[in-house]
Amino acid sequence: MNALTHKVALVVGGSTGIGLAIAEAMAREGAVVVIAARTESALQKAVEDSDAPLLHKACDVADREQVAQLVRWTEEKVGPVEILAFCAGVNSPKRTFADVEPEDFDRLMAINAGGAFNCLHAVLPGMRARGGGLVINVVSLAGLRTIQLAGAPYSASKYAQASLGTMANLEALPDGVRVTNLYPGETNTPILENRPVPVSAEKKARMLQPEDVAAIAVTIAKLPPRATVPEVVITPHHMPLL
Repeated sequence: MNALTHKVALVVGGSTGIGLAIAEAMAREGAVVVIAARTESALQKAVEDSDAPLLHKACDVADREQVAQLVRWTEEKVGPVEILAFCAGVNSPKRTFADVEPEDFDRLMAINAGGAFNCLHAVLPGMRARGGGLVINVVSLAGLRTIQLAGAPYSASKYAQASLGTMANLEALPDGVRVTNLYPGETNTPILENRPVPVSAEKKARMLQPEDVAAIAVTIAKLPPRATVPEVVITPHHMPLL
């Protein structure tokens, strides 16, 4: 029997990229996986194209009530959420103070940071009451180091998201709930489409691939409850963490 057999995993931001790779990897390890994202058509495509069994439900992570409904729906369909992977994240092509739109700043904060808060706020009470659970908070290297290419709004939102994960880990660990901040460097995902300058296929090939990050997430999820991993950094060769 696989270590994750029958575990209920909710992957938010699970229709593409890192989120979908984590969802598929956990499903292959025996977990019962629900993927959530804002767009129903993207979720349906992910489920249809995947060779892993996935359930899905549309949810806007910036909407607190929708997130609460998502958690309730998951509990009713398959059981209490034992693993949450928060992978939702967006960026904007306009990233500098010289050209940033204030509305874009608000949107990034609402999704990247506000979405993380909403998901943590929805799942932590149940996990703490049951005496166990795991949250994998997929941040970004831009939430650990200030990277000019990432832009001011994205970096600010990711630092906030990282802080939320750290605080949740400190608060919930005494109740048996573990929270890991996962910091990937450049990864070949659809978020690259919002780069100010298009990314070449050659450069994408040198980046991390979603399955690389998923492998780390699954390894963390398979650890015994006594083992806590507060944070993990994974980068491609061209951007080592110094």
